Parts: sequence; structure tokens; C-alpha cells
Amino acid sequence: MSLKFPQVDPARLEAEWDADKDVLVQLAANGDRAKQPRPVDVSFRGTEENFERVLNVASQFGFVELDREVGEDGEHYLFLECESAVDEDSIRAITRKCIQIEMMFDVEYDGWGCEAQTGAVH
Repeated sequence: MSLKFPQVDPARLEAEWDADKDVLVQLAANGDRAKQPRPVDVSFRGTEENFERVLNVASQFGFVELDREVGEDGEHYLFLECESAVDEDSIRAITRKCIQIEMMFDVEYDGWGCEAQTGAVH
């Protein structure tokens, strides 16, 4: 099955990018090596029914299911994960994919996160 991925509104992408930049600044402040691939998780709010639709194509976007939760607010959350660097180009690509998922499956993209990769051994 071949999917047609929708065009992302550049203004929406830039709005998300403003938030993404804050996360990247925090990672850099912790000594992160942005080009180092690592697990990156993304989250969506929505219904279980729509999450199932997302999961049917998540692998085409490079994601696997990580977890599901019901928040204190009663909202349902789906967490997906992919392996990626977190430099600007990589994060813009992930964010674009997540906005496309949001548009295609009536879920709400809720951001991304990862652990800093400093090269230090814990």
C-alpha cells in the first residue's frame, strides 16, 4: 500500500521548530553530540481507534510503538520511537513526519524527546 503524504503548512512547521530549537539548546547545554544517532520518541494525543490507524503505517515513517498511556487529564497518548540523530535537519524531518501523521490520522502531535548523547559512560 502506497500512501500519499500531505503537504505540511510551512507556518505550522516553523511553529513546531520554535519549540524544537528550545529542546536542542537544552541538549547542547548538556554536552549533547547532535550527530550521534539514538532513540528519539514522539508522542501523539488521540483515540485508540486512531492510534491503531497510525500504527498500521508507522513503520513506513520509520517508527515503532513504544508505549501508550492515559494521562491525568484522561487524554490517550501514543508514544512512537525511531533511531535518529538530533541535528537540525534530522529533527525537522521527524517533525514533518509527525505533522503528516497528525494530518492523516486525526491525532495531535505532542512533541519529541531523547536522552543527551555526550559520549560519557554512565
